Amino acid sequence: MVLNRALALKRSAVALTPMAGALAFPLIVPVVLMRFGLPAAMLSAVLIGTAWFVVMLRTAEMPGHH
Repeated sequence: MVLNRALALKRSAVALTPMAGALAFPLIVPVVLMRFGLPAAMLSAVLIGTAWFVVMLRTAEMPGHH
């Protein structure tokens, strides 16, 4: 039962990670640009992009090596 729940949680993370990044990036960066200026928007774009990349790698479903 616990294994099924963990597997379901991992599959949810795998499915939601691309959508979360694809939605967060274009929503956050323009708001930061308008409120704080270009340097802050560039920094937020780099940080969001890096975090998204790391999370995508961590939640990737890779085939096992046997």
